[in-house]
Amino acid sequence: MAVLLQRPHAAVACLLWCSLSGVLSIPDPRQREALIRLEASMQTGGQMVLTDAEQRLNALLFKMKQEEVMRADFPPAMHFFKARPLIKNSPIFSLLHKMPKGGALHVHDLSMVDMEWLVKNATYRPHCYMCYTDSQSIRFVFSSQWPKALPRCSPWILLENLRAKLVNTTDLDNSIMGNLTLFTDQDPETVYPSQDVIWDRFEQAFLALWGLVTYAPVFRDYYYEGLTQFYMDNVMYVELRALLPEIYELDGSSHDTTWTLKTYQEITRQFTAEHPDFFGARIIFTVHRGVNMSVMTGVVEKAMKLQRDFSDIMAGFDLVGREDSGRPLWYFRDALSLPVEKGATLPFFFHAGETDLEGTEVDQNLLDALLLNTSRIGHGFALLRHPVAKDISRKRGVAVEVCPISNQVMMLVKDLRNHPAAALMSENHPLVISSDDPGMFGTSGLSYDFYEAFVGFGGIRSHIGSLKELAINSIRYSSLTPELQEKAMALWQRRWDKFVSENSS
Repeated sequence: MAVLLQRPHAAVACLLWCSLSGVLSIPDPRQREALIRLEASMQTGGQMVLTDAEQRLNALLFKMKQEEVMRADFPPAMHFFKARPLIKNSPIFSLLHKMPKGGALHVHDLSMVDMEWLVKNATYRPHCYMCYTDSQSIRFVFSSQWPKALPRCSPWILLENLRAKLVNTTDLDNSIMGNLTLFTDQDPETVYPSQDVIWDRFEQAFLALWGLVTYAPVFRDYYYEGLTQFYMDNVMYVELRALLPEIYELDGSSHDTTWTLKTYQEITRQFTAEHPDFFGARIIFTVHRGVNMSVMTGVVEKAMKLQRDFSDIMAGFDLVGREDSGRPLWYFRDALSLPVEKGATLPFFFHAGETDLEGTEVDQNLLDALLLNTSRIGHGFALLRHPVAKDISRKRGVAVEVCPISNQVMMLVKDLRNHPAAALMSENHPLVISSDDPGMFGTSGLSYDFYEAFVGFGGIRSHIGSLKELAINSIRYSSLTPELQEKAMALWQRRWDKFVSENSS
């Protein structure tokens, strides 16, 4: 279990290299051991000096992982929808659930909450109407009067009337839930035979969610519940990518973007006051990358104003939507250059490299994100194919937000042992683990993604130091000021020490 040793001295490394590049000789076991130690020291967490308690916990984890890796049904090698029950019953997952994971830095607003909660707590409210679309999806609206018909949608159905006629509402609830999530009990590779199919289904699910989550009373409760679910998974901080949509009331009136951001601010303060060991949340304002240049220019100008007026809650700006079919960052370079031209502060957190289309205009988003001075890279799946971008991101400390389950479900990789982040972890590239759209994928919080990273990416070599560094990274690479990072780190360290103490004996 040679994972806890520090990097050999530079002189030792030099001697090793010199001896290996010289005249052929009989392999020296000491050189071999030193090379193994050198490689182990280079991985994420490889230079962590562990306490006695951490080493004891690590021994337990190592034994668990040995047993996990030997399984015929190894979860990281399977589609997550099939692997979920196996992971849920894993002792490693149980431990990771209890582990303080720091922050979740890549989560989207309309998919942060478990969909069962949304069905039970939103669609059972009075005045909730539903219709069926021509594209075999559903739409919702809350209204004090019978709503106007939607194009390409059936007549509206008042759900409380429909449920009153049913003896058993379980089938209806399950049907609604199936329209709000990608998760399926059927063979996922048959249900979703291509990226085009699953992205279409993904976007239809977001449209179905829209009328539920943007209703003001649901919106407030939904966000509070989202924070609760992350908190219950031992996440202490969240950076939420949010479209800041207009939020509507029962009478049809609506609130603007500023109201939406203020509401996020108020609920975050309320939640933090009620949960003193939760450090808070910040918002990354987003816009769909399918908009035109004129719209993008207006949104960037609005983002600069919000950043100035709400600097405590507003973290920065990003573009969302499928990269392969959306406009590349370079197309919007004039709009995205406005903050620099005007001397305004607007940090960027660009999605980039969420693609397997090598050499296309979209594939250059990684380089363009760095040219535009992005603070982090969302997904960065294509980073290994871009050595220049990889080198720049390492030197600048631009962390990659890795979302293992999302990348697998959205068909970028089948076996998570082959995910590019496995190579990034082997050389301690700056990265954080996040969950992207947990509500869509049938997960909650961060623990499932941490499992896939620890067991799948890290293999048998990753250890408690790897987990510790990943959690620390989520604070180190957050949008928090250095002073707030220091406070968050102190809070996390207390929780970490307690976790280690309670689980190392």
